[in-house]
Amino acid sequence: MKALAARRHHRLAPVVLLLLALLTTGGVYAALAPSTAKAETVSTADIETGKKLFQANCATCHGANAEGTAGVPSLVGVGAAAVDFQVSTGRMPMQMNGPQAEAKPPQFDAEQTAALAAYVSSLGAGPAIPTDEQVDASKGDASNGMALFRTNCAMCHNAVGAGGALSEGKFAPALWETSERNIYQAMLTGPQSMPVFNDANITPDEKRDIVSFLVEQREGSAGGNALGALGPVSEGLWAFVIGLGLLIGAAVWIGAKSS
Repeated sequence: MKALAARRHHRLAPVVLLLLALLTTGGVYAALAPSTAKAETVSTADIETGKKLFQANCATCHGANAEGTAGVPSLVGVGAAAVDFQVSTGRMPMQMNGPQAEAKPPQFDAEQTAALAAYVSSLGAGPAIPTDEQVDASKGDASNGMALFRTNCAMCHNAVGAGGALSEGKFAPALWETSERNIYQAMLTGPQSMPVFNDANITPDEKRDIVSFLVEQREGSAGGNALGALGPVSEGLWAFVIGLGLLIGAAVWIGAKSS
């Protein structure tokens, strides 16, 4: 016991305890933290094809090895999901500089997009492209998705995904025509001004619930004309212009009849 007590009072004891605590914390985190990077089966040919496409179309801005340049981010570690989202929606390559990259018809077909994603994912681990099951809206809970969407997304995208204006010329796009896979990938990778919702923030099942809710919005409003789904802005304008116009018309008609 005396020997053990003597070791506890050794001047290196705090350092040893600190190292043990760090190792324990790191081990527990590695065991419990969800992983967003998943192994993807890609061939060497896909990676080589993607590299050629990248060097011909992307390296001018992102650097020859995707390391980034002044004002342009590195793509090392962004994962295949980020590439698939940006390229399949036509946001990349950018057509011109602006507050944000806007969606447009894609420059590359599905096979070329997959090759680009394979090349970039080979540079460093990152979020993988979701599986068909993960984005299957029919397996999601739309009511839970509505609650999650309105808690995490509605402040930018509107309560039903109609989109909305942000600061400095940026905007959150409407989501009604966005594919299920790209809705999921946007949550997973956080493009542009959007935050990243990794699996620790919103689980894969919850992401699918959000996808299910947004797919339901494509069916239209159960309450009739949604007036752009902009809430009190369009509704108030309609009531003011139409309602006040009818009141003025009625007043003029009554005045004409009484004179």
